[in-house]
Amino acid sequence: MTRSIWVWLRILGGAGILGFLLWRLGTGAFLDGLRVIDGPLLALAFGIGVVTTVFSAWRWCLVARGLGLRLSLGGAIADYYKALFLNAALPGGVLGDVDRAVTHGRDEGDVAKSVRAVVLERTAGQLVLIGVGVTVLLTVPSPVLTALSRHGATVAVVVAALAAAAVILLLAVRKLRQGGSRVASAVRTGAAEIRTGLLSRRNWPGVTLASTVVLVGHLATFVVAARAAGSTASLLRLAPLMLLALLAMSLPLNIGGWGPREAVTAWAFGAAGLSATQGLTTAVVYGVFAFVAALPGAAVLLVRATAGLRTSLALRRAVPVSPAPALPVPVSAIPVSPAPVVPVLVPASATVPVSVARLAAPIAPEMLLGRELARTGA
Repeated sequence: MTRSIWVWLRILGGAGILGFLLWRLGTGAFLDGLRVIDGPLLALAFGIGVVTTVFSAWRWCLVARGLGLRLSLGGAIADYYKALFLNAALPGGVLGDVDRAVTHGRDEGDVAKSVRAVVLERTAGQLVLIGVGVTVLLTVPSPVLTALSRHGATVAVVVAALAAAAVILLLAVRKLRQGGSRVASAVRTGAAEIRTGLLSRRNWPGVTLASTVVLVGHLATFVVAARAAGSTASLLRLAPLMLLALLAMSLPLNIGGWGPREAVTAWAFGAAGLSATQGLTTAVVYGVFAFVAALPGAAVLLVRATAGLRTSLALRRAVPVSPAPALPVPVSAIPVSPAPVVPVLVPASATVPVSVARLAAPIAPEMLLGRELARTGA
């Protein structure tokens, strides 16, 4: 019940954000985002999407193999494309990741570990995004840096509170690891998997490189979208705005990725002295680019569904239809004819032994009763 309420809140939150943008900026920005797109731009966005998807799948392979799961690069690319398509086509923006985690876990016989591998893989990408985003927003002139300079005391208090919360969390995790409860066991398992899946010497360079390439690909797609929307701002001026939009995409209040991205981009462009309408158009173009880049996932879904249908039909044809088994007939229902009495003809001149004569002679009931009493000693 709680999970369904949360899902509906995410959908209604994304719809509310989009409705507010339509009310404030009108439909012109959305329609302009569709009009400025042409074939070469779509091809360029698709090519960037191929690079980001391949490196994302490689990052997933590294993390999964670090946890002891088997995952080929080709299978990871196909599953990642399918996940991207489901994320873009379905509300919530995470159903595709849930699908690839559960599917891979069923194939490997360990759904829980596969889910943790996907969580670690996505977390690695978010950590790189947060690290680069915070660095750029604190060093490059942007609306965020301006707001921080105006409210320095408030920002210092917030940063101190976050640091204290992080220290308390670390101390709590260290204490939980020493216990024998189920929670302590889960904490120890999670810490061990973080070390082997992300921080090991064999994995962390590849995971960091893949996450960096993916982030650069997303920023490049945003630059193409901004240029298509008519923005002539420099890359240094656009970088903080694009990173803000990417950070906003991590918020769960969206419909297929739409909602917070458009709102933050419109605000950032307006606060930076650019047009808020142009910012909204840029976000719309980026959303279309992201959907086009995920379209191979629809082909993966179609091919796998067709293969599954063919397999089921082949099995039905290969297995012969056995006839219905005959119902057992009760023994009591079978008529039993009495055995015919075959008379034995004995010649008159033949001599019958006494033993045989005794067997053949009839025995009276009184004699049988007397024999029984005599045997029992009565």
